[in-house]
Amino acid sequence: MTKAFASQADLDDKKITFEQLSAHCWAYTAEGDPNSGVIIGDKFIMVSDATATPAMARDLIARIRSVSDKPIKYVLLTHYHAVRVLGASAFAAEGATEVIASQGTLDLIVERGQQDMQSEMERFPRLFRNAESVPGLTWPTLVIGGGEPARGEVPGKLTLDLGGVKVQVWHPGPGHTRGDTIAWIEEEKVLFSGDLVEYEAGVYTGDAHLEEWPATLEALRALKAEAIVPGRGEAMKGQAAVNQAIAYTQRWVETLYAAAREAAAAGMDLKASMAHTRKSMDPLFGHVFIYEHCLPFDVSRAYDEARGIKNPRIWTAERDKEMWASLQA
Repeated sequence: MTKAFASQADLDDKKITFEQLSAHCWAYTAEGDPNSGVIIGDKFIMVSDATATPAMARDLIARIRSVSDKPIKYVLLTHYHAVRVLGASAFAAEGATEVIASQGTLDLIVERGQQDMQSEMERFPRLFRNAESVPGLTWPTLVIGGGEPARGEVPGKLTLDLGGVKVQVWHPGPGHTRGDTIAWIEEEKVLFSGDLVEYEAGVYTGDAHLEEWPATLEALRALKAEAIVPGRGEAMKGQAAVNQAIAYTQRWVETLYAAAREAAAAGMDLKASMAHTRKSMDPLFGHVFIYEHCLPFDVSRAYDEARGIKNPRIWTAERDKEMWASLQA
């Protein structure tokens, strides 16, 4: 019996939490759904990750308006995935004049944004209930970085003054995608990591760079954050809890990729690699939200990377379903 495709059977609404983490930082989380972050300055507001649709974004805006009437000037795209970015148009009416992304994220939108939008809309029907409100792809107006930095340098760091609080925006290295971007509020030790870090939820790696991801996580650990808003999962408070979330993600990535390398070295095909990977992944992570959704995409990418395919192949709605039929039967 084939499992219901991706998250098509997940139709129950999640409980949303909007909580303050520091003097200027807030977390918008929803039981394993994609998270957003909010930084509220004396002059302006920044939102990190814009939700899946303008209709969903309006709920986030309502939460923000319950605590501040300042203009939402900046929207940060931590990466290009549709569930993170397609709600951005709703913020224009709230004063948003800049949509920020890394050069790597812009390149990925150009290369595969359209295919990703259609793919994710079919994977997540609940998150895209109001897909008719999406005007199209979200394009950044302010692009940071470009090219690879010299060893030890931070590429294209952008510092924004929201009034009373400064936000550093930069690309710490490849991981979840090759364009991942974070927001770091150094004075308050709060990190908005996007999907570079997850906690007690599936870590989607279908477009990942698995070999490099652990080093990127170490760069985040070195910040010594006191609070983090991960891409999925609850906001974590205290440095020990932040490190717990980073360690969770690192364990997922390293366990997955080790199994893929073993499968590739043994000459297994993709289906056999899936069965082999389950032996190490299921006992550790089988209980978490969207595990069964993520695993076949993750195994497919890990198997490719272990066999030398450096640039992740583009997911299309057709490829999604062909892969699912072969691995989740």
